[in-house]
Amino acid sequence: MPVPQSMKAWVLGDPEELTLKTKDVPVPGRSEALVRIDAVAICATDLEILTYGTPALIEGGAPFNKEFTPGHEYMGTIAALGPGVDEFEIGERVTVEIHAGCGQCKRCRMGMYTSCHNYGLNYGDTDKGHRANGFTTNGGFAEYAVNNINTMIRVPATMTDEEATLVVTAGTSMYGLTELGGLVAGESVVVIGPGPIGLLAVAVAKALGASPVILVGTRENRNQIGTKLGADIVINPKEEDVVARIKEITGKGADYVVDCAGNETTVNQAVHMTNRGGKICLAAFPKKAVNFDLGALAVNNIYLYGIRGEGRSATHRAMAFMAEKRFDASLIHTHTFPLEDLPTALRYARERIDDAIKVVVSMRQPTATTDQITEGKSQ
Repeated sequence: MPVPQSMKAWVLGDPEELTLKTKDVPVPGRSEALVRIDAVAICATDLEILTYGTPALIEGGAPFNKEFTPGHEYMGTIAALGPGVDEFEIGERVTVEIHAGCGQCKRCRMGMYTSCHNYGLNYGDTDKGHRANGFTTNGGFAEYAVNNINTMIRVPATMTDEEATLVVTAGTSMYGLTELGGLVAGESVVVIGPGPIGLLAVAVAKALGASPVILVGTRENRNQIGTKLGADIVINPKEEDVVARIKEITGKGADYVVDCAGNETTVNQAVHMTNRGGKICLAAFPKKAVNFDLGALAVNNIYLYGIRGEGRSATHRAMAFMAEKRFDASLIHTHTFPLEDLPTALRYARERIDDAIKVVVSMRQPTATTDQITEGKSQ
């Protein structure tokens, strides 16, 4: 596969300032491959990075005005291999995890590479081998990116580019349930918040045999998608008392609760709807510190877990489920735009225009027409 010397890439200047520039195509090193990006999905964390910088960390600080290219939920085709790489072949389609830890710190050696102690120490004079594309290294809003081979998962021929970009989202949901541990078929799972991670948490929980799977959300269109993905019961907190309803359904409370909303109200709901000895996963980043009922957590032996990203190879397990059609992740994909229209795609994602859930940027799409952008879909 011929590899050009230069490529188009969006570069972050000041906050909210993206410029389409020409950059050199990166060269893969040992244990790395060059991926020609075919599609990239927009994540809420991308929007946070563009505005606030965090959790991106470039050269020890905020990513602004450092020729940084964001974007992390991408898939593509292997275009070149670094020295010694024989695990993959040029031309193979792959989707990627975000994080490749340093492999030598305490957390990486435990398999917790999304909690790598050397996060961000991969530029300048300090190079600890850590890589988190779109966070600490250049990401996927470009035509090419370099990935560690540990982060790449083969994409089956039956899966579209757009669906393959959703494997990371499904992997994050899978990671949350993995960290809670011990999920036994027939145990109850509540998912709070029907965003992309929450909706796919419903799908993963159902595929793992949870029963009942209960989705809590206020947006009717998303609740309907949750039902298609496997939710047995949907509760709208605007219409009924969520905690009382879940205790009515489950008897003593839910065995597992996954909070994908991340605010003071939902955290406290999670504490009070969980059965004694149950487990809560916090899968969202609250914008500010929250107060919650720690006493109820302690006296009821409730376990609280936080997750970040898609650790412990959960993305590989998510891909296995998706490849076997255990659930249809493409239900959350609502809009597609070409690379040149990234600013429009970001606006659709941020403002939820036309009920946007997961917006994908495709390198194979023609430039959107004005009419198509007005309609909200350039497909």
